[in-house]
Amino acid sequence: MDWSATIDIYCERLGPGFWAEPVNALSNLAFVAAAIWGAVAARRRAVTHPVAWVLIVMAGLIGVGSFLFHTYATTWAALADTVPIWTFVAIFVLAAMRYIGGMAPARVARISGFVIAGAVLTVAFLAMTEGSDPSAAPDPLNGSGQYAPALLALMIFAIVTRWRKHPSANWILAATGVFVLSLAFRTLDRNICDAIPLGTHFLWHLLNGLMIGLLLQVFLRTADLRPAR
Repeated sequence: MDWSATIDIYCERLGPGFWAEPVNALSNLAFVAAAIWGAVAARRRAVTHPVAWVLIVMAGLIGVGSFLFHTYATTWAALADTVPIWTFVAIFVLAAMRYIGGMAPARVARISGFVIAGAVLTVAFLAMTEGSDPSAAPDPLNGSGQYAPALLALMIFAIVTRWRKHPSANWILAATGVFVLSLAFRTLDRNICDAIPLGTHFLWHLLNGLMIGLLLQVFLRTADLRPAR
């Protein structure tokens, strides 16, 4: 694997330069904003639980990793982009089951192996396949299919919390709707370059930042983070 190979898969990128995708790069501030929103909410609520703060830090690291990818645009930068995303997903899924769903720690531990393995396999697959291969058939979903498990998890979470009339239900529903919209913009990006040279990938960043911000607020406001007795 050539870790320094250039990846050109977005409308905005027209060359190999560091600032060839300025809007895609700077729109990652949305993730930093989500982390700051989470940190402020955690401080106001006196939340000290380490899982909450790990999620807040991971939200910020998603922005850092994606910024690296949209500036360096190399295979190693793609890995720096995907690792924080799927780490956040894995931690949030397990934390939500334990602290929002009230699942017993032993059961969460049993499920964690599958969740972590799925995240690791996804990152490994993306590291091997990320890039632009002119000889390959175009992907009609523009790579968005990789996020199907995350979308499915959110939809299930939304249904379960609504069914249980959990206070997080509206937050989860809003996060799910935002994620669906962001996936649509991510999918459209490479297919509309002629009509919109800037593309729509930056909207994926802005909306995903909002989605992650909503998930952090869900966790901080509705999770049972009291010390075990």
